[in-house]
Amino acid sequence: MAMTRAAAVLFIMAAGTAFGSGLARVAPEKPKMKILTTVFPLQEFVRETAGSRAEVALLLPPGAEVHTWQPRVSDIRRLAACDAFLYIGLGLEPWADDILKGVARANLKVFEVGSAIGGRPKNRADGGTAPSEARDPHIWLDFGLDQTIVEKIRDFLTDLEPSQAAFFADNAARYITRLKRLDDQCRGTFSSCLQKSFVFGGHAAFGYFARRYGLEQIAVYGLSPDASPSPKELAAAIAETKRRNIRTIFFEPGASDKMARLIAREVGADIRLLNPGHTLTAGQIKEGVTFLDLMASNLESFKHGLACR
Repeated sequence: MAMTRAAAVLFIMAAGTAFGSGLARVAPEKPKMKILTTVFPLQEFVRETAGSRAEVALLLPPGAEVHTWQPRVSDIRRLAACDAFLYIGLGLEPWADDILKGVARANLKVFEVGSAIGGRPKNRADGGTAPSEARDPHIWLDFGLDQTIVEKIRDFLTDLEPSQAAFFADNAARYITRLKRLDDQCRGTFSSCLQKSFVFGGHAAFGYFARRYGLEQIAVYGLSPDASPSPKELAAAIAETKRRNIRTIFFEPGASDKMARLIAREVGADIRLLNPGHTLTAGQIKEGVTFLDLMASNLESFKHGLACR
């Protein structure tokens, strides 16, 4: 018997009610975690590991100098709205303790990465003018150590959201594979270089990098970008550059290349960019530049400067 129009409408309404009640029993997706980091490498490591389960932002604005940046009240508010905060420590962010004291959120999870992996003290072979007991915070420039950092971040995220343990583990493993590939590429490249020493006309950021790959950093400045060499120290750096027949002087972005150009002029060398990678410019952010992109570019600069086969 044909169904009347009224009966058909009642049937559809009943079916919709039953379907709707089924949907209501499905738990809504948990909101994404909000995570704030201080330097660009940490942002990338967390973002790649957390994947779709977190919104990961940088506390510092584009191009800011992490050592000397000062937080504002609005930055404290941003941090207070987050679930977690990751920073390097080891003196890199001297303002970190103050900003954390200003956050009135008891359940904010904080991870100091440098302490978790045991940052090493700087030594004389790394170059620079900082005292031997100074801590080198530039741990992300050791790509083997970066793999450990990603593992620590994986564990930290798992503690925050245990139900996503397998998801975080898979993401971390994929990114670690990419870091290992870069690490192997660096080892292979630097084993073929005619020159093993490099002069960096910036602050002594590449100590970990130099140790990892059997190089020697001769840094004109100390660990802090605020430091400046005395005339005697500058003369010594020029003399050492000549003695070692170094033909390329490196400089860092966001800082004056005046010192690098001065040394290059004195010894008849050229200059090349090396990026410590702790921050991006607004343009690089827009272009989607990654930490691995920056490090690959550094490798090309090293190939030229160290005469690598």
